[in-house]
Amino acid sequence: MTTAPPARGLSPLVLVAIIVTVLAWASAFIVIRGVGEHFGGGSLALGRLLVGSVLLSLLLIGHAWVRPNRREWVQIVSYGIAWFGFYNVALNIAEQTLDAGTTAMLVNIGPILIALGAGVFLREGIPTWLAIGAAIAFGGVVLIGIGTGGASIDGVGIAWALAAAVAYATGVLLQKPTLRRLPNRQVTFLGCAIGMLACLPFIGSLIADLQTAPAASILGVVYLGAVPTALAFSTWAFALSRMPAGQLGVSTYLVPPLAILLGFLVFTEVPVPLAIAGGVLCLVGVAVSRRKSRVVAPRKSGVVAPAESGVIAPAESGVIAPRKSGVIAPRKSLAE
Repeated sequence: MTTAPPARGLSPLVLVAIIVTVLAWASAFIVIRGVGEHFGGGSLALGRLLVGSVLLSLLLIGHAWVRPNRREWVQIVSYGIAWFGFYNVALNIAEQTLDAGTTAMLVNIGPILIALGAGVFLREGIPTWLAIGAAIAFGGVVLIGIGTGGASIDGVGIAWALAAAVAYATGVLLQKPTLRRLPNRQVTFLGCAIGMLACLPFIGSLIADLQTAPAASILGVVYLGAVPTALAFSTWAFALSRMPAGQLGVSTYLVPPLAILLGFLVFTEVPVPLAIAGGVLCLVGVAVSRRKSRVVAPRKSGVVAPAESGVIAPAESGVIAPRKSGVIAPRKSLAE
């Protein structure tokens, strides 16, 4: 187990950003499920990213543009395609055959991949409490998935959800280095715009779906672009630029229990006791991951250094170090 510096307390703004992100992303699972009947996986992703790109571009007004270097462009393009593009398409397809709780459980193996990847590739280390908290929280989402998955689980849907989790983790690990120098609003806009361009092959499907979808579903697409995309990805980038990726990733374990709660409020789905227990376990895991490691102060060496000699003599050795060089120059002989 590698070590890392102890976690620092979160500032109020970072805490608010995390809360907004988690709530918005939890709501996305519910809205995707609601509009998935009228939009295909690719067309829904394109519509969501079109709305998000327009809104995120407005946040750039009045702010200086920082030119990315070649390495940052590679990271931004890769993270935009992986997270904004492929992740959204895969998630939408998964939710066409899986319920929101099971999908959220599967996607939330992402934070474990983020924590491990950040420790290895970003050299953040893997603190003991982070590893323990991640394991506890993952156990919670497993319980949620078992409790809400039902008797039949579609293998293709599972594969798409797992692919979304890998894309999610990959995107975070690629995004984190770009936030060291570039403004988070700029990185978020570029990622969303690149993901939108990657989804342009679905433009025909989006036009066809818009012609037949009811107004409520179209508003759902607009909501997905405005809140879980433009707002939540901005608050995520803000928090990610101010804390380790591994620790921030673990906070998204709160998404599955919130998705269950929102599903109850919107679709009147009653969570089973096992799902409630899983939600509690998620909260415990997040709390454990934020625990600070105890720092042990080094003991005094018991070594006494003389005033000017630069020679270190043990305190109990019985050796007295001379004040200066400790070398006595011989007297000049009369012959000289």
